[in-house]
Amino acid sequence: MTPIVFVTGGNRGIGQEIVRGYAQEGCKVLLGCRNEEDGEKVKKDIVGADIQIIEMDLSNDQDIVDRIVRAEAVYGRIDVLVNNAGVMDDADWQELRPAKLKRSMQVHVNGPLNLMQTLLPGMIERNYGRIINVSSGWGSFNEGMEGPLAYAVSKAALNALTLKLANGIDSDKNIKINAMCPGWVHTRMGGRDAPRTPEEGAETAIWLGLLDKDGPTGKFFRDKKEISW
Repeated sequence: MTPIVFVTGGNRGIGQEIVRGYAQEGCKVLLGCRNEEDGEKVKKDIVGADIQIIEMDLSNDQDIVDRIVRAEAVYGRIDVLVNNAGVMDDADWQELRPAKLKRSMQVHVNGPLNLMQTLLPGMIERNYGRIINVSSGWGSFNEGMEGPLAYAVSKAALNALTLKLANGIDSDKNIKINAMCPGWVHTRMGGRDAPRTPEEGAETAIWLGLLDKDGPTGKFFRDKKEISW
């Protein structure tokens, strides 16, 4: 079975390289992005790949459900979900406005939860599914929660969501739900001083989506190695 993969925020940076990586593995990739034109540019760049564009606004919960239900009706199923879309608000605690924190939580937690709630029943019924939540060491308690408040707190919540949902799936089911940290990557969000390429940042997300039945679940990874929450 060739997996059908849905990647949010797939039009640039790490997300674009996640899309490219799965396409190179022979997967059909559904590229999620806010603007269809941005997705089409990526599609043209990855020549010969089976990529379809799903325009989706993660701030609109009903739009998420409608788009995913429609995609599954058209393509039959979605086997792998990569919650990659992200936002960065670098305001400190004194300046952070509630609306900014709410936006970070929507993109990093509420949107991914909505997608997982929509897709997991089908994955469980088919006894196959892989979910990868792109998180960050900045949301790790073990690493000191060093990132900006909105980013760190929302990524920590995404980590908690990953572990909670993974623990809620029967162990005999072939469902793997994991989080990963791409490291400090040279993207628009990461900045020009970041030492890692988007390709390097994408590798673990691709690996987790192609895990075999004996692979891990409910874990946090960086460079394909487990790290502490």
